[in-house]
Amino acid sequence: MKSILFKSVFFFFIALQLQAQELLPFVENYSKSDYQGDNQIWNVVQGNDNAMYFANNHYLLRYDGVKWEKYTLPNKTIIRSILIEGDKIYSGSYKEFGYWYRKDGTMHYVSITKNLRLFDEKDNEEIWKIFRYNGSLYFQSFNDVFIYNGKTIKKIKFPFLISYCFAVDKNLYVASVQKGIFKMNGKHIASPKGWSVLKNTVVHAIEKHKNQTYIFTQKKGIFIVGKNGLKAWNNPLNEILKSATINVAKFIKDNKLIIGTGNRGIVILDLTTNLYKIIERENVLMNNSILSIGFDRENDLWLGLDNGIAHVEVNSPISFFYDNSGILGSVYSVATTNKGYLIASNHGVFEYGSGKFSMMPNTQGQGWNIAKINDKFIIGHNDGTFSYQNGTLSRINNVSGGWNLSKSSINNTYFQSTYSGILVYDNLSDLSQYKIIKDLAKPIKYVAQNKRNEIWAADNYRGLYHVLLDDNYKTKKVENVTQQSNIKNDFGIKIFEFRKEILFLINNTWYTYNSISNKLEENELFNTNFKNVSDIVAIDEDHFMVLQNGILYHIYAEGNKFIWNIIQEKYYKGKLINENLRIFKDKNDYLFNLDDGFISLKLEYENRQNATIKIEAFSDNTLVSNDSKIKFNTELKINVISGIYGASRPNLFYKLNNNKEFLPISDGLIVLNNLSSGFHSIEIYKHDGATYDKVSDFKFKVAEPWYFSFWMVSLYILVIALVLFLYYKWNKLRYIQKLKLQAEELKHQREILEMELKAENELNLQEYEKHILELELQTKSSEVAGKSLSIAKQSEMIENIQNILDSEKDFNKLKSEIKKAIKINEVNKHEWEIFETNLNQIHNEFIITLTKKFPNLTPKDVKLCVYLKMNLSSKEIAPMMNISFRGVELHRYRLRKKLNLTQDENLSKFLLTL
Repeated sequence: MKSILFKSVFFFFIALQLQAQELLPFVENYSKSDYQGDNQIWNVVQGNDNAMYFANNHYLLRYDGVKWEKYTLPNKTIIRSILIEGDKIYSGSYKEFGYWYRKDGTMHYVSITKNLRLFDEKDNEEIWKIFRYNGSLYFQSFNDVFIYNGKTIKKIKFPFLISYCFAVDKNLYVASVQKGIFKMNGKHIASPKGWSVLKNTVVHAIEKHKNQTYIFTQKKGIFIVGKNGLKAWNNPLNEILKSATINVAKFIKDNKLIIGTGNRGIVILDLTTNLYKIIERENVLMNNSILSIGFDRENDLWLGLDNGIAHVEVNSPISFFYDNSGILGSVYSVATTNKGYLIASNHGVFEYGSGKFSMMPNTQGQGWNIAKINDKFIIGHNDGTFSYQNGTLSRINNVSGGWNLSKSSINNTYFQSTYSGILVYDNLSDLSQYKIIKDLAKPIKYVAQNKRNEIWAADNYRGLYHVLLDDNYKTKKVENVTQQSNIKNDFGIKIFEFRKEILFLINNTWYTYNSISNKLEENELFNTNFKNVSDIVAIDEDHFMVLQNGILYHIYAEGNKFIWNIIQEKYYKGKLINENLRIFKDKNDYLFNLDDGFISLKLEYENRQNATIKIEAFSDNTLVSNDSKIKFNTELKINVISGIYGASRPNLFYKLNNNKEFLPISDGLIVLNNLSSGFHSIEIYKHDGATYDKVSDFKFKVAEPWYFSFWMVSLYILVIALVLFLYYKWNKLRYIQKLKLQAEELKHQREILEMELKAENELNLQEYEKHILELELQTKSSEVAGKSLSIAKQSEMIENIQNILDSEKDFNKLKSEIKKAIKINEVNKHEWEIFETNLNQIHNEFIITLTKKFPNLTPKDVKLCVYLKMNLSSKEIAPMMNISFRGVELHRYRLRKKLNLTQDENLSKFLLTL
C-alpha cells in the first residue's frame, strides 16, 4: 500500500512539472540514411515537375515523394544555392554556376561558366544565392554579383564582403557583414537613411508583408522599415528570437510568419492571434538549426536542417499533441475544456492548460473514456467513475472499468458499460444516483437504446444481448441474440447507432434486428458501403469515422449517400489503440486518441484527392517509357508520383493485368518481379474508401528470355540445322556403310550360297554318281546274280553230264541220261519267280520311271528293258526269257518302236539314262 501511495505521489509531482506540447503540425523527418547525402541543406525549392530539390553540400538532391535521387557536379564542389526557372534548376557552387535539366529519368548538368574566366583566384567565390531581378538572373557570392541575361554575363564587384542580396519590390538591397545594408542602383550603391543600426550585424532576410517591410537580423531580432528609418518589431517574440539567432524567415498565407533559427528550430507565428508555436528537437524536429526554408504547392514547409530535412504540414487540417516524455502514456480519450484539454490515459487522468499538464489527484491507473454531459465531463476509470467540472474532480461511484458512456436515443438517460455490467443514469442533476441492470453481470463494452423498455449490450469478449426492462429498469428478460441467430463467430461485437437505427458489426458483417423473427438480418446499405471495416466510431447524426484495412476515413452521410474523406495512414501508423478509438467533437474540431498523444482534425476539412498522377518506371536504373519493352527476368520499379506531399495525397491502388484484386501502393512504389514474357498492363486507381477511380495506366512488354531471343533462336535454328546436317551426313555415312556392309554381306552370303550350292551340287552330283554307281552296282549285281545263277546251273549240268559220261557206256542210255540231266538242271519256275522279284526290287525306280513315261509297255517289254539296262546280250537274254535269240532280236525291234527311238539311238544307252 505504501508502495502504491509513493508511486502515486511521485507521478503527481512529476506531472505537475511536466511541460506539455501545444498542438503541432505534422512533421516528416528525413535523415541522411533516407536520402543518402550529406548533412547541411543550404537551399530548398519545388520544381515545375512538383519534385522537391535540395542543395546538399556535394549533392543536388531530388525527391518526388517516392524516390530520392542525388547528383554531383562535374567538379565535385559544394552546391550552395538553387533556383527554379521553368524546366531548369539553376545551381551555384564554388566558382561555378549552371543549370540542371531532367531527361530520361535522370538529371543532366550544363555549366554556364565553363571556359569563362569570371572568378578571381584569391577570392572566395562561392555562389550563395540565386535570384531574378529586372529580367536577369543574379548569382551572388561573398564578393561579387554575376548578372546573366541568358546570353552574356556581367560581373559587379563590391568593395566589401556581402552576406546576401534581397530583391524587394523594385528595390535591390545588398547586405554587408560590417557596413550594414546598401540599396543598389545599377553599379551604384547607397546606404538607406536611418538604417545604421544594421551595421556590424548579419541580415538573413528582408520580406514584405501587407505593405510593411521586415528585416530579419541574425542576433538583433526583427526590424520594420518606417518612414524615418528602422524600428524594432514590437512583439514579445522578438526577444526570444535574438537569443535563438535568425537564419531564415518567410511569410506564408493565412497571415503567418515562419522563422528558422540557429538553435530553437522553427517558430510559427500567427499574426492574427499573435500566438506562436516552436517546433524543435524537444518535440519533433531532428535538429534545431534551420539553414533554409522552402514551400510546396500545398503551402506546406520544407526545412533544410544542419543535419537532415523536415516536411512540416503547416497548411494541413491535422494537428498533433505529442508526448515524447512517456509520462502521459497511451491516450484512451481526450476532451476540450475551457482551460485546455482533459486526457484519460493508461497512467491516469491529466489536465492540460497554459502550456502545462498535470495529473488529477487519485486518478493513477487506467482511464478509459471521457464524455460530456451538459457542462460536466464524466470520466470512466479502472477505479470507478469521476466527474470533472470547472477544474474540480469528484468521484461518482466505485464501479470498476467505465468503458463507454452512451445516451439513449429516446430520452436523456445515459448507460455506462463497465467490467461488471451496465449502470443507468436517469437523473442528470445527481449523477451519483444510478441503477444497475441485473441479470447481466458481464463485462459489457457497448450499450445502445432506441426503443422504450429494451436495450442492446455487447459483451467485451463475445455475445450480443437483447435486454427487456420495465419502467424502473428492472430486468424482465435477457436474450443472447447471436445464439438465437446461429452466429457462431460473435467475438468483439460493435454497436453503432445511425439515425436512431441500431446496427451491429459482427465479424466484418453488418446486421440489424428483426423484431418479428427475433433474429439478426444483414443490413444491405452498410454491407454495400462499408466492407472490411474493423472499427467504427460515431461523432454525430451525420458524421462518423471508420477504420478500413488499417486506414481511417471520416464519413459524412448525406441522405443515403456517404462522402468519404481519407485520413492518411502516415499520421497514425502504428499509433492507434485497437478496439479503443474514441472521437470527441468540439465545435469544428475532432479529437481522437493515439498511443503517444492525440490528433486534432478540423471538421470542415474535405480531402479532395489529386487525380493527376505521373508514372516513372525504371528497369536496371533506366527509364522505361509507356508501351516499351524491358528485359526478361529483370525487376521493374514503377514510381507512382502524385506531386502531393501533405494531407491531400491520394490513396492509391493498382491492378496488374486486369486482375480483380486491388493492391495498395505502398509509399508510391510498385515493384514487379518474375514477370512472364509478353504484354503487361498496370492500372492506377484512386480510392476514397467507397469507390475506385482509374487515374492512370502503364503498359509494357517483357521481352522473351535471352535464350528465346532472335539471335538465340537463330543460333538454335543454326545448331539444329547443323545437327540435322551432321545427322544427315552421319546417317548417310552409316547408310553407305550399311550398304557396303549389306553388299559385303550379300557378297559373302552369295559366296556362301555359291559354296553351299556348289557343295550341294557336288553333293548332289556325288549322290547322283553314287546313285548311278548304286544302279550300276545293282545292275552288275543283277547281272552277276543272273550269270551266277546261269553259271551255277550250267556248271551243275556240265558236272552231271560229265558224271554221266564217265559212268555210262551205253550210248542210248547215255543219251537218255544226258537229256535227263539237262532237264533236271533247268531252272524251275519258283526260282525264276524269286529271281525276277529280286530283279524288280533292284530296278524298282527304273521300272516306275519307265512305266510312267511309257505306259503302253507290257511286262515282257519291261523285263526286256531291265535285262538290257543290265547290259545283257540277246544271247544271254534268250534263255532268261525262254525265247530264242531270234525272238529276242524281234522283241528288241518292237521295243524300239514303242520307245520311239530312231535307228541311230542305242537302246541300251537310252535305258541307262532313265
